[in-house]
Amino acid sequence: MFLVRSSLFVVSCSLFVLVFTIGCENAGTPGKSSPSQQVQQLTEQKADLQKQLEQARTENERLKKQVETLSNLPVDKRADAVYHLQAVKIGRFTNLYDEDKDGTKEKLVVYVQPVDETGDVIKAAGAVEVQLWDLNKKESEALIGQWRIEPNEIKKLWFDSIVATSYRLTFDVAGKVETLDKPLTVKVAFADYLSGRTFTEQFILRPEKAGKP
Repeated sequence: MFLVRSSLFVVSCSLFVLVFTIGCENAGTPGKSSPSQQVQQLTEQKADLQKQLEQARTENERLKKQVETLSNLPVDKRADAVYHLQAVKIGRFTNLYDEDKDGTKEKLVVYVQPVDETGDVIKAAGAVEVQLWDLNKKESEALIGQWRIEPNEIKKLWFDSIVATSYRLTFDVAGKVETLDKPLTVKVAFADYLSGRTFTEQFILRPEKAGKP
């Protein structure tokens, strides 16, 4: 913030000196900026620096309020004020879907629900690994597909509606699964970035549950 203030001061001084000397200068050298162009450039730089200064002030105020809030909490209560993830669930609408209605199920939609100690679904930060298995096949052929979603990606996939509150993850399984004519298993591993713990869960896809996402 000090650097922004200093830069703003320098640009302001330069602008003043340049405006003062414009009347004393001859026509600009070809290929170089004219005095009026230089004034315009310095004016724009000053406006940019003023904007940066205002942003720095706003961020500073936000951080001050955050520090004040934490300072007012007893030391032994601060950890309790943060969520504690206890489990991860897979939502009941998790399934394979035929989105283009061509008779082939090309999408796997998985609803992942991080749950805290009170049983509430929360938007916990973490990385998710999803696997789709056919456990009726021999071990070397049982894994149909696997995917990983990083924290910066998963935070954009939060889904909150009347029927479900969860992360809604969609994967392309075209060429891997055509129909849901036998049970398949979805396995989820959620690495919670706050506690460092990994929570796992699995869900059985059954033919009678095929429907719409």
